Amino acid sequence: MPDALLADTQAEALHNILAQHVGLEGPLLPILHAVQEEFDHIPAAAVPVIADHLNIGRAEVHGVVSFYHDFRDLPAGRHVVKICRAEACQAMGVNQMADDALQKLGLEWHGTSKDGAVTIEPVYCLGLCASGPAAMVDDTLHGRLTAEKLETLLAEASA
Repeated sequence: MPDALLADTQAEALHNILAQHVGLEGPLLPILHAVQEEFDHIPAAAVPVIADHLNIGRAEVHGVVSFYHDFRDLPAGRHVVKICRAEACQAMGVNQMADDALQKLGLEWHGTSKDGAVTIEPVYCLGLCASGPAAMVDDTLHGRLTAEKLETLLAEASA
């Protein structure tokens, strides 16, 4: 049984989440958001439990998790830095800034620094198109980024 792959406390928390969503129409996304909030990611062992509970295929659950960039399958770092990759920010030079930041951190997109301080993720619009390039550190938006501003944000997140 997939529950056996979850720690007892994780299995209990997952079952509580599932119980809170009984009777909700279209519950998969709300369940996934609640699971991620509880565990800081969607544990692989939770996917079959969720699928069985909703009477859907594991592939469907996995497909939703992998489609939406806000869901992650590994815990994030203490700080999450999201860099806008939308066209308006690209037109303002974000691609080079992002490439430089990833190289400096020694990470790929969705990677977490070895010390667990920073996870860096691409997003495809932060709604600051007129103030691009833009990034979000945890829940704080930052517009009109320069390479120096981004480097400062990353240094502060890494501290």
